[in-house]
Amino acid sequence: MNTLNATHDPQLRSWVASANAAGCDFPIQNLPFGRFRPARSSEPFRIGIAIGDQVLDLKATGLVHTDDMNVVMAKGPTERQALRAAVSAGLAEGSSQAAEWAKALQAQSAVEMTVPCRIGDYTDFYTGIHHARTVGSLFRPDQPLLPNYQWVPIGYHGRASSIGVSGQRFRRPQGQTKAPDAAAPSFGPSKRLDYELELGFLIAQGNALGEPIAIADAEQHLFGVTLLNDWSARDIQAWEYQPLGPFLSKNFASTLSPWIVTMEALAPFRAAFERPAGDPQPLPYLDAPANRESGGLDITLEVWLQTARMREAGESAVRLTRGNAREAAYWTAAQLVAHHTVNGCNLQPGDLLGSGTLSGPKPDEAGSLLELTLGGKQPITLPNGERRTFLEDGDTLSLRAFCEREGAVRIGLGEVGGTVEAAR
Repeated sequence: MNTLNATHDPQLRSWVASANAAGCDFPIQNLPFGRFRPARSSEPFRIGIAIGDQVLDLKATGLVHTDDMNVVMAKGPTERQALRAAVSAGLAEGSSQAAEWAKALQAQSAVEMTVPCRIGDYTDFYTGIHHARTVGSLFRPDQPLLPNYQWVPIGYHGRASSIGVSGQRFRRPQGQTKAPDAAAPSFGPSKRLDYELELGFLIAQGNALGEPIAIADAEQHLFGVTLLNDWSARDIQAWEYQPLGPFLSKNFASTLSPWIVTMEALAPFRAAFERPAGDPQPLPYLDAPANRESGGLDITLEVWLQTARMREAGESAVRLTRGNAREAAYWTAAQLVAHHTVNGCNLQPGDLLGSGTLSGPKPDEAGSLLELTLGGKQPITLPNGERRTFLEDGDTLSLRAFCEREGAVRIGLGEVGGTVEAAR
């Protein structure tokens, strides 16, 4: 596990003034990575680090000599920690590099962001136990959790080509659906379009084909965390998912935050990982003392909605839910890596592992509308009087996240937003 060092010092301040503002997502203790270029340009994307309301061109500092984020991610943990220390020192108040590095800054409002790395493969897991129970109870009241859930991290392989960055606009998907009382399915736009509040774990160093990653080593293979919205067409999903799982209901769009918060930055916000009393303990290949001591992540997660009518009226988004990843996840990121590779599967730098929907135990901690409205049976009413069971055309759904703990500086994961457009 990553340990605390000088880069986490709560007293550390930056010569970039906006990074010292209270509540800032990107103080000097964070230093997340992304890819940017000047807005409205055709320049190649290059690696940047968020600091306050600015982005630092990493190559321009001379600390790296590539614009390929995956090359940086493939470095070993010692090299990654050394890079973080060098960036922190250069951005700290009193740094001799301040004058020169100031030339490498651009305002975040003046740049275009893209997906933070090249994603070769995408696997979406199902780690949210409260989500699994609630959704299971809607479809299987007598057996909400299937027998394997507490033993094996459930996942399916998603579609990397349709992953976009925050700000993504996508058309309402079409497909087959079948009403319970219909004799045959019908084809048309999804009527039960939903969001899924997730974390995305991005792989650093990979492993050779046939060589599993032990859970004790798994965190060395994790580069960082981003916010992920895995949009879902619930009516298409209900008809297609048996026996092989999601397909067209999931592969039309997934949206990522532009920033990767590194595992090193998250060191002050680790939490003990404990199974509830009476639950089976993980098999040995999924268990390790360090994982029990600090495998959890103390990350506050929020969901915000702005409808088209709200936008036209100049009204801000409203918060639908707030929860915490620590209370939602039944499996840790390290366990996902260990399980994914235990059969010899080879992960590569930039591969994305989705956490699955992270819902808390309370209704106002739901990570999807499917849960928040109990499958559409209990519509929610927004402050302007609009009602929602599922997403409508023109809705912009945003996820936000941050880490906050006494004795540490608050850091944020940024925001990931996406807008639903009418079906073609």
